[in-house]
Amino acid sequence: MFLAGWSVMIVATLVPTTLPLLAALRRVVARRPRPAVLTGATVAGFVGVWVAFGYVAWVGDTFVHAAVDAAPWLAERPHAILAATLAGAAAYQFSSLKRRCLTLCRSPNALVIQHWGAGGPAWRGAARIGVEHGKACLGCCWPMMLVMFAVGLGSLAWMLVLALAMGVEKQAPRGDALSRPLGVALLVAAALVAVG
Repeated sequence: MFLAGWSVMIVATLVPTTLPLLAALRRVVARRPRPAVLTGATVAGFVGVWVAFGYVAWVGDTFVHAAVDAAPWLAERPHAILAATLAGAAAYQFSSLKRRCLTLCRSPNALVIQHWGAGGPAWRGAARIGVEHGKACLGCCWPMMLVMFAVGLGSLAWMLVLALAMGVEKQAPRGDALSRPLGVALLVAAALVAVG
């Protein structure tokens, strides 16, 4: 059930951010047989990366719940876990790995050029592009998705705010300039949650 809901959330919040990639791919596959199948393979590769991440996050969440059940201190302070998640996401916003992955995520033409035609059937190349874009997107957004997991799954408003922030960061002109202010906002939110 969780993976089905997670998949719907990924399609609703992250697949729209792949539109520049799909436009670049469309130019490459326009004259090939069944271009819609190739586009579908790209989307499937992208979604597959995020579904795998969702499964890992879900398993991690079960361990967190087990830790809370085993530790009375944590059970009395559930806000500590949210504060730690927010602080971790804030710190990641300033990392060089975040910047590298965001640059890859914002460069769909380079991704298509690099991974198209590496041998094998066309659908496999298209799926590889989706997987590589999914990995770049995961690399720049996974902490924000954990925040969404922690606060947003029960709140459509938070899901929309977080999805909008990720979308602007990944697609808007100079959206990458949002990373540091978003990191500061997450750090402030972590501090506010930590103090109650």
